[in-house]
Amino acid sequence: MTSITCLCGQVRIETARLPDYLNDCNCALCRKSGARWGYFAPADVTVEGVTATFVRADKEYPSAELHFCAACGSTTHFRLTPAAQEKHGDVVTGVNLRLAEDGDLAGVEVRFPDGAHYAGEGEVPYLRGPVTL
Repeated sequence: MTSITCLCGQVRIETARLPDYLNDCNCALCRKSGARWGYFAPADVTVEGVTATFVRADKEYPSAELHFCAACGSTTHFRLTPAAQEKHGDVVTGVNLRLAEDGDLAGVEVRFPDGAHYAGEGEVPYLRGPVTL
């Protein structure tokens, strides 16, 4: 099980397992929110504490609803927007594992998708090869 907290400790997230991999994406949303995402089935993620949310206004069909601590502002996780859930189902919750200690993620692969240049269709390009923590 993985357990993380935001900076002030008011939001706590637990997952049933370590993620298969992490995405350290360079798109504006990931970069500016300071996120390194691990992906989980929604049923495998427990969130305690008060979060506020943000949904991009610059995308016609945003798919992620970012959650952050209402007290310290740390990005904690994302859930799919209602529109994305309608299209794909409630299939994924992303947890910001930049909040975890690297030692707690030993053996997990980190991938570097080039989200800043991804057009939204086809294979996602990568900036470089993966590394293992």
